[in-house]
Amino acid sequence: MGGTQAIKPPLRGDHKADVLIVGAGASGLAAALRLMDSGRKVILLDKNICGGSSTGKSAGFLTPDSELELSQLLRKYGPKGAKDLWEVAARGVDIMVENIKKHNIACDLQVQDCLFLGKGQSGWKDVQDEVEARKKLGYSSSVYNEADVPSVIGSKAYSGAIRYTGTYGVNPLLYAQGIKKVLLDGGIEIFESSEVLSWKERTVRTHLGTVTADKIIFCIDKPKPYITRYYQEVYHAQTFLSISEPLGDSDIAQLFPQGPLQCWDSDLIYTYFRLTGDKRLLVGGGDMMTTYAKNDTTTPRVMDKVLKGIKETIPSLRSLRFIQYWQGRIDMTRDLIPTVLVDPEHPWAHFVLGCVGLPWATFCGNFAARNVIDDKEIDNEKYYQYFSPNRKFLLPVWLERVIGKRIVFTVNNAWAKYRQKDVSQGQA
Repeated sequence: MGGTQAIKPPLRGDHKADVLIVGAGASGLAAALRLMDSGRKVILLDKNICGGSSTGKSAGFLTPDSELELSQLLRKYGPKGAKDLWEVAARGVDIMVENIKKHNIACDLQVQDCLFLGKGQSGWKDVQDEVEARKKLGYSSSVYNEADVPSVIGSKAYSGAIRYTGTYGVNPLLYAQGIKKVLLDGGIEIFESSEVLSWKERTVRTHLGTVTADKIIFCIDKPKPYITRYYQEVYHAQTFLSISEPLGDSDIAQLFPQGPLQCWDSDLIYTYFRLTGDKRLLVGGGDMMTTYAKNDTTTPRVMDKVLKGIKETIPSLRSLRFIQYWQGRIDMTRDLIPTVLVDPEHPWAHFVLGCVGLPWATFCGNFAARNVIDDKEIDNEKYYQYFSPNRKFLLPVWLERVIGKRIVFTVNNAWAKYRQKDVSQGQA
């Protein structure tokens, strides 16, 4: 099963369903797939096509790492919380890979170990912190010092690296389109080009139709105020991607002496890259000036800077041509952990917001659907606590009205990533 499926027509007329899912990115697709065999009538709406927004534009890294490394989770949540949340994303990876294999989805699934690359003295410390965190929580890894790094990546510019297994690369748009076919074959009704313009009680309205449902799961990015008051929980980061011409086998051997890996470095605005199945190098990154900017940057200048940097770092890439670039927004919360909730005023309405990374989104969509099926599941209380919109931040939310959402989000992101400590573990 592979290729882009035919675009489904928009919603027209009035429909009824047991469950309506709004948004067909990774989280919405996961929710629909979990509900497919539940005996419920399910309708899935998307304003674009399935996977046509953040999901399909992503780099396709299937790893528990997202914006927070394991060592950062450990500092922030303590051992139990760090393990719980790492397993959230690890389970998201497993769900996606299980889906691909079970349904034979042709989406360029690549088995690729992760390689976190330290830059400079602080980067080597980051690597060591990650090694210690993995030891403490019982996860294996391999560590490389500065002299050993060239044995796995064709560069002498890194101060160290940590590698671990159980991670993958995937073409996310083809994955989304493959899941779309599975859902259609399983009886899920899908309507594309159908943006929800309003909702009242149990009915949502698009420009051509309505759906009335017993339960509604909103799995959306860039939420609007008229959809939910929790739109304030979400801001965005801009990221940029580019893909190269195909590499020759000798070029790949220079770049990855022990075989292809998916990599990212320790810079604050990090560069990340991996090899695709057709032997192209996919590179992503950004810069400080545009990452949290309110308006999108649509010129190639940021990507040009990222490519210049990686070519300076890895000499074998200097003559490699990159043939296409694209940009997109990644929704995120103030502390980089998703927000998942049941609306207290409308308990039939569920929201999945601010998921950074395909595995996180997949777990959260699956989790929301499981709650719709059985709201007495044993792990509900734990995860709803982690994903609550009422989490504590360094800068209070009301300060956004004074100095702006962008500044407050940037400071709170940095605090969560680098400074926040778990006071329950006796840390200050």
